[in-house]
Amino acid sequence: MLYVSIIFEGVRARPRVVFWLTTLTQAALWWLVPALFFSAPPGDLPLLLASGHEFQLGTPAGPPLASWFAEVAFWLGGMPGVYLLSQLCVIVTYWAVFALGRVIVGEAHAAIAVMLMVGVAVMSIPTPDFGPSVLAMPMMALLILYFWRAIGEGRRTYWLAVGVGTGLLLMTSYAAIIPVVMLVAFTAGTPQGRAQLSTIEPWMAGFIAVVLMFPHLLWLNSANAEWRPALQRMFNLDALNTNIVDWLRLVFSIVILHTGFVGMIALASGWKLFVRPTRVPVFVRAPVDPFARLFIYYHALAPMLIASIIAFAFGERGLFGGAAPLVVLSGLAAVVAAGDVLSIHRQRLVSTMWMSWLIVPPVLVVLALLTLPWITGTDIAVSQPASALGQFFSESFTRRTGKPLEIVAGDPRFASLVALESTPRASLYFDSTPDQSPWITPEDIARKGAIVVWIATDSSGAPPDIKAHFPTLVPDVPRTFPRYINGRTAPVRIGWGILRPGDYKPPAKR
Repeated sequence: MLYVSIIFEGVRARPRVVFWLTTLTQAALWWLVPALFFSAPPGDLPLLLASGHEFQLGTPAGPPLASWFAEVAFWLGGMPGVYLLSQLCVIVTYWAVFALGRVIVGEAHAAIAVMLMVGVAVMSIPTPDFGPSVLAMPMMALLILYFWRAIGEGRRTYWLAVGVGTGLLLMTSYAAIIPVVMLVAFTAGTPQGRAQLSTIEPWMAGFIAVVLMFPHLLWLNSANAEWRPALQRMFNLDALNTNIVDWLRLVFSIVILHTGFVGMIALASGWKLFVRPTRVPVFVRAPVDPFARLFIYYHALAPMLIASIIAFAFGERGLFGGAAPLVVLSGLAAVVAAGDVLSIHRQRLVSTMWMSWLIVPPVLVVLALLTLPWITGTDIAVSQPASALGQFFSESFTRRTGKPLEIVAGDPRFASLVALESTPRASLYFDSTPDQSPWITPEDIARKGAIVVWIATDSSGAPPDIKAHFPTLVPDVPRTFPRYINGRTAPVRIGWGILRPGDYKPPAKR
């Protein structure tokens, strides 16, 4: 008797329904967890929002598009809006992969490709931490989809979409230059691509990309002092890494990101150890066109390989620009490589593992937030009291100066939380590295005043080296804030001081 799991029967009968159930379930879980259980944004998201609040054409951290998107989402829906934006990026990424897969391997195999992507950790677990890497995922997936429709299907009008996608991707991350160069190389290196170059549409695509990048290019030209030193340090030939073991370690880290992905493929494969032969469901597709096979393998592997080499050469610990946009075709490449007849062995185990990767990670995050403070006393960043911080310090500044709080400086993490949650929104100033916050000048601080915050290590609340940046700062009594869940974790103790308008004397210009 042939047993077919309800999941794989759904793939056979309604692949589009299975795709949407998979995608929307993952998105809903990873939206609800941070929206309900995070009292502070994760990772570098507060710093990204601080940059987006200023709507700069560029910052030393990179192109501005991700910070703009995050700021608009925050304006529309607060932090739940930003978390929703992250999951919309995942939904669009999966849809683009499914749409590309439908025309190359058919709907059922395309749905399986998306299901495999649930097992790629970088596609799910970090997504509440919105940033350039997360936004680049849908940009990358859509660019590859439209590029296929232009070069693979000969639908020349899609070159215009390729131009828009290229410009937006480059406005998201400088690392996007890698897939863009790979795209150009593929066009010039294949007969189909060279045939397209005799038409006007590819050249119009390049023009559109440059037009979209033009404001940022103007900023780069006018902000040499802010970004050129970092670029020179990055491409310093004396810093080149020649230890091949470091590159192998980086490649191994990429494999680790695909742990669930590899596990599901291994279970579904036909190895017979300790398993008696049984009839299994089979998914048959039409043979994949050789050019389509080359297209998928090239765009799945080449950008990842080049990014790993660049990261290895210049001592980066992760893939240059982040792994998320570089693994969007991993599932589809695996399905293409599996052959025209796809047999699913050990359905119960595969289904269980797939459901585990879909549901267990967000559940584990919630359990960790609820239990780790009691068990280990771990300081969990997303449990920091962002709202209480913003309310207290903005009200204190207004009460003492009669003016709204407009500038926050000090410890980057807590200063960014205060700026984010203050009423009205304040601007963040990096006192240690002023070039990182070009929207604030010392004259602004002298005119508007500021709140300076730091982590207080004792009851006196003495400031650390912040005092060197603000000599007239008088520390106030440290303020203690309870966490979302305290447990055995010490409450957040913040040292602080107010620079009243007129108290701060800007350093003399040289």
